[in-house]
Amino acid sequence: MRLGINLGYWGAGMDADNLAVAQEADRLGYSVCWAAEAYGSDAPTVLSWVAAQTERIDVGSAIFQIPARTPAMTAMTAATLDSLSGGRFRLGLGVSGPQVSEGWYGVKFDKPLARTREYVDIVRKAMSRERLSHAGEHWTLPLPGGPGKALKLTVHPVRERIPLYIAAIGPKNLEQTGEIADGALLIFPSAAHLEDTALRHIRAGREKAGKTMDGFDVCPTVPLAVGEDVDALADLFRPYTALYVGGMGSRKQNFYNQLAQRMGYEKEAAEIQDKYLAGDKDGAAAAIPRELIDSTTLLGSVERIADRMQAYAAAGVTTLTLAPAGFTLDERVAALRAGVEALERAGLAQ
Repeated sequence: MRLGINLGYWGAGMDADNLAVAQEADRLGYSVCWAAEAYGSDAPTVLSWVAAQTERIDVGSAIFQIPARTPAMTAMTAATLDSLSGGRFRLGLGVSGPQVSEGWYGVKFDKPLARTREYVDIVRKAMSRERLSHAGEHWTLPLPGGPGKALKLTVHPVRERIPLYIAAIGPKNLEQTGEIADGALLIFPSAAHLEDTALRHIRAGREKAGKTMDGFDVCPTVPLAVGEDVDALADLFRPYTALYVGGMGSRKQNFYNQLAQRMGYEKEAAEIQDKYLAGDKDGAAAAIPRELIDSTTLLGSVERIADRMQAYAAAGVTTLTLAPAGFTLDERVAALRAGVEALERAGLAQ
């Protein structure tokens, strides 16, 4: 199993340290550094900044939002980042959510599965450097009846096929991801529930495409905090979990809340959402079961974290992306080093 790191959103208050964290992850042998975007910092700028000041670590988008860019623009960005980084770019895509898609980008959040499939098809065509033409429900290239021509990407990516990941949570999206992508970006992964909540759906998609799981990258992001007081460490992530389970998306379209329900927390997920949407964020955080936090994070001593890493590897994770907690750069770097130590103790280092 490989390790990655997720820097999250630029502008979250630790920007001055993020580059140093990425550089330390590069030195320690982490395989990939991911950056996110929502409606603040954009991921391509962050990734180009990191790639320019690291040597070996891959840089990946987790995610480029599909409503933010035309598929041809995403192909251009991916090819450019792959070229500038010397073949170290990984393209992660996702549809975002209805509030961001419609409120920020003005793009209707409808038919997300069909839109994703069509988007991936166009991106792959463009990055293969064939003349780009497409007739679909969401995009038509070139536009009919006008001066548009079927053009070919002028940038030559370093690799013939840039790895393409999709951020997926729901069963149908996970199945489609297995069918059309090279990897899945997962969130709130519980090793004990990973087969039922994710892998069986991904596997079904791989089988539909006539493929096995060989070469497919199962890549969940897991917060990491090192220490002896597991309860206190779990409390650090209550606001984070409450935000996603309680307040991300609308009441009817909160994919994270639905995931918590599929993990067996139906009553608790409803309570967390009710309190969060009513403005009681502290109450929502307090309502989160400790086990929900503990099972979806890496908490405790290096030895305990090593045991949890073994469970993730046994469940089918191939790249475990860490989000190291810490209020200072030294604390975040120490967590990075603890992650490597735990991987080695678990006998999983490659």
